[in-house]
Amino acid sequence: MTCFCYILECSDGTYYTGWTTNPERRVAQHNRGTGARYTRTRRPVKLVYLEEQPDKIAALKRERAIKALPRKKKMELFV
Repeated sequence: MTCFCYILECSDGTYYTGWTTNPERRVAQHNRGTGARYTRTRRPVKLVYLEEQPDKIAALKRERAIKALPRKKKMELFV
């Protein structure tokens, strides 16, 4: 099953990183306030980066790697 890692830009300028099998649905969940607790108070969010992964395990590993990056390196992925 194809999965995706993504980065959202929150309304306060912070970034949230996650993974999903359906990016459109997941961004909608975040914007409804039913996504992650972190994004609940930082709406609206917008998708700034999307990366396809072959499976869930690869997506989880990539999510962890992206989360470990400093802000500047994250921004280099999509700027």
